Amino acid sequence: MKKNQIKIYLSPVLFACIMTTSCGIYSFTGASYGAAKTVSIDYFQNIAPIVIPMLGTTFNEALREKFVKQTPLTLVTKDADLEFEGEIRDYSVSSIAVTADEIASQNRLTIKVHVKFTNKLDEKWSFDKDFSAYEDFESSQSLNSVQDDLIKTIVDKLIEDIFNSSVANW
Repeated sequence: MKKNQIKIYLSPVLFACIMTTSCGIYSFTGASYGAAKTVSIDYFQNIAPIVIPMLGTTFNEALREKFVKQTPLTLVTKDADLEFEGEIRDYSVSSIAVTADEIASQNRLTIKVHVKFTNKLDEKWSFDKDFSAYEDFESSQSLNSVQDDLIKTIVDKLIEDIFNSSVANW
């Protein structure tokens, strides 16, 4: 190889090394943490009119896991650079498709969560808002038979939306 060819070949490799070992502000998930080093996630209490016992635990564990596994942030109990608090406000099932015989053919499970996110390092990224996600299921299926899978899928959607709203800053 000629000397110039080596420089061209090494340039992208050098760039990739610099980007992956730089200041840690950006990640491959698209998240931006600025100078944040810590995150706290209060327990999201389930205050929905219909309380499903496993929902609170499932949601809280998923939110904590997302930040622990996909960010360099340290999870702390208080006084964090990034703080989350809120509650699960709704868990409801509704009919969304009705047949000619006026019988529901599809149902929708919806979960709504209220989140207050505080970015102590840059208040412009803080928010106080609701997130909602749903999954549809056949009315021939009992909710009890599909509930666990639906909750997991809906919680995953909610966590992704919360994560993107708080640290993706697209």
